[in-house]
Amino acid sequence: MIDWPNGTVPSQWEDESSAQERSECVLAYIPVVYYSTLLCVGVPVNILTLVALYRLSVRTQKALYVYLLALTGSDILSQLFIIFVGFLLETAMFHRDVPVLLLRSVSMMEFSANHASIWATVPLTVDRYVALCHPLLHRQISYPARARRIIAVVLILALVSGVPFFWWSDMWRVNRAPNNLDTALIWTHVTIIYFLPCCIFLVLNSLIILRLRKRQRQPMCQDESRQQLAVPGKLGKTTAMLLAVTSVFAVLWAPRTAVVLYHLYVYSVHNDWRVHLAYDLANMLAMLNTAVNFFLYCFVSKPFRAAVRDVLLFRWGPLHPRHPLHHQRTAANASTSSVFSSKRSQREVTPLSPKRCMATG
Repeated sequence: MIDWPNGTVPSQWEDESSAQERSECVLAYIPVVYYSTLLCVGVPVNILTLVALYRLSVRTQKALYVYLLALTGSDILSQLFIIFVGFLLETAMFHRDVPVLLLRSVSMMEFSANHASIWATVPLTVDRYVALCHPLLHRQISYPARARRIIAVVLILALVSGVPFFWWSDMWRVNRAPNNLDTALIWTHVTIIYFLPCCIFLVLNSLIILRLRKRQRQPMCQDESRQQLAVPGKLGKTTAMLLAVTSVFAVLWAPRTAVVLYHLYVYSVHNDWRVHLAYDLANMLAMLNTAVNFFLYCFVSKPFRAAVRDVLLFRWGPLHPRHPLHHQRTAANASTSSVFSSKRSQREVTPLSPKRCMATG
């Protein structure tokens, strides 16, 4: 959440001494330019990502792209609520004209969108873990319909988790020490937004890496082992994409988490310009996470690059196979023909009985 100074509370509520002690924004207009650029670049890029992922989802019918669609949509909501409404409109334009009720409602939606953006990556990580460590189970439980239900549950929980932050205190305006409510909200925020998802990412990604190393050490002696070792080769790029997304999130959100806890226990953002500057930079890094996934996907995934190229060049080809029933019938005919051919081969290989030999003789 971007907590920039605003004047939603009337000026008579603050005395002159607290106004003089308020820390100044050292970056001046740099955050306005930065967030405006991030919004103008991030939203179109995420919309392009959304279209490309939708085409891949319909074409491949994989649960992976459903999770990535949810992540991209949550990033767009975060950019709209946090950057456009929360910062540019409330802080840079409206200033003191924003009612307190509207400010708190927007703050609640900012936290909800932020929680959805981060927690949409958790089912993706679980899906990749099951795919690599339990492939047979993954074939049974991983399909687009189930992924959509999981994403719906995640979005509902993210919306509910944002309700307590209706009472979130503006760090820039409140000059008092954080009370018990502020402490509870801050710790709930950093736990939901950083500590808990990072623990899940660390554990599951570590298990995935260990599993991949174990499979690489196994010798390819039998056909079954070759089939099992073919799985990491196919999922290598997907695993690399997952590791890149989670690692970038952990790096970009770490400074903001540290500054929020420093504000809670050491020195307030309201009074120290150095904490003010650190919080500004930390917010800028955290919001950068909503616009970098497109470049990570392009760097790792060749099908995604091809889908983006088709969208940019207006190559609107068919998403579904032209003759799905024909493929099914040919597959069924191939299976039946293989059965008949195997029976014939068995008849040719098996020797004739003595009675049949005498009959033929």
